[in-house]
Amino acid sequence: MINKWLFKHIDNSALIVFRIIFGLLCFLESVGAIFTGWVKRTLVEPEFTFSFIGFEWLQPLPGNGMYVYYAIMGIFALFIMVGYKYRLSAICFALMWAATYLMQKSAYNNHYYLLMLLSSIMACLPAHKYASIDVKLNPKLKSFSMPHWCRLVIVLQLFIVYTYASIAKLYPDWLDASVIEMFMKNKKGYILIGDLLQQKWLHYILAYGGILFDGLIVPLLLFKPTRKYAFMASVFFHLFNSFVFQIGIFPYLSLAFTLFFFEPALIQKLFLKKKPFYNSDEVVIPKLKTPLLAVFSIYFLVQIGLPLRHHFIEDDVLWTEEGHRLSWRMMLRTKSSITKYRVENKDSGKSLVINLDDYLTAKQKRSIGAKPDAIWQFTQYLKQKFESDGQKVAIYVDCKVSVNGKSYKRLINPEVDFAKATWSTFKHCDWILPSKED
Repeated sequence: MINKWLFKHIDNSALIVFRIIFGLLCFLESVGAIFTGWVKRTLVEPEFTFSFIGFEWLQPLPGNGMYVYYAIMGIFALFIMVGYKYRLSAICFALMWAATYLMQKSAYNNHYYLLMLLSSIMACLPAHKYASIDVKLNPKLKSFSMPHWCRLVIVLQLFIVYTYASIAKLYPDWLDASVIEMFMKNKKGYILIGDLLQQKWLHYILAYGGILFDGLIVPLLLFKPTRKYAFMASVFFHLFNSFVFQIGIFPYLSLAFTLFFFEPALIQKLFLKKKPFYNSDEVVIPKLKTPLLAVFSIYFLVQIGLPLRHHFIEDDVLWTEEGHRLSWRMMLRTKSSITKYRVENKDSGKSLVINLDDYLTAKQKRSIGAKPDAIWQFTQYLKQKFESDGQKVAIYVDCKVSVNGKSYKRLINPEVDFAKATWSTFKHCDWILPSKED
């Protein structure tokens, strides 16, 4: 039964069209990062980057190297779009995107993480078997079908993303719409809709609409009687997000995902009229069935487990940030901070208050004031810098944080010497003060 469900061949029109859109969007994301100045602000100008802990060896290329890096990624994305040396191009893009994602954290975005996962999945799918240069060069590759599991992995990945995003919104500051209200304050100057975005009734619609959309969109797209209405809601939702929040390619990538929910015959009729429609009950069991099932089972167990890890770490993830990343906790809170870093020379006893402008960009300063892992990383950078000059130092951090506009509370124990402090990846760091401490 499971063999028939996973390995039955279906028409591959959705995957072919998605490959073309996916490649184009990845190209626009790569090249756009250069021309909008994102590469310059995030990877070229900073003196150092906040890499994911454990990936410190991944550092931006010197000089103008990162511009070349992103240009090469854009070329690989174009190769994906036209299906030229598809498998190699998809693997190279996935590796390069993952590397640039892991080497910087101050510009963390769940959408970047999704693109890393999706580009890795696309490297495993036979998305080049039609309407590709590879097929023109080698006609034997041509195929009008794909195994059903190719569609299922996309649908299941989306279901995980949206479900966790919906569940994460079920907390008081979202339910009373105060988070949405804070998000909209800096949108007041928008032409035509600026004043509308300040209305409390709209904040409630967006807050509860976000919960319902994220929680129901995949089931409603899967259910044929509601599919058309779910698609229309998806178009409105994602275009609204694109205009108001300006979050790059993600809204359009999300709309492209809907290709996998409609009947293959409709996709073929709309986008690939010259392509013969595949209609057969053929089941083809691959030779590597067991390794394939093992790899995807492990992958999805990890995807299901990662967003749950903060439940096993002490205190509230909104406060500690421990377990926040890789968990689809999207646009849930705002934070502001008042932070002072003090370096004490152990030999002379003299102290120096660090001028953050000497070391960090504006975006990085926001990270090292509210995110404990970034605070720890910056103190280790300071330690290395001062000790390289032959000084023995102690480093202290006085940090107060406001979550969602509430009163400021001390986040970090100011008596802890961060020259000796350690970071715990899988458990709570005891130098983070409790969220409920007065």
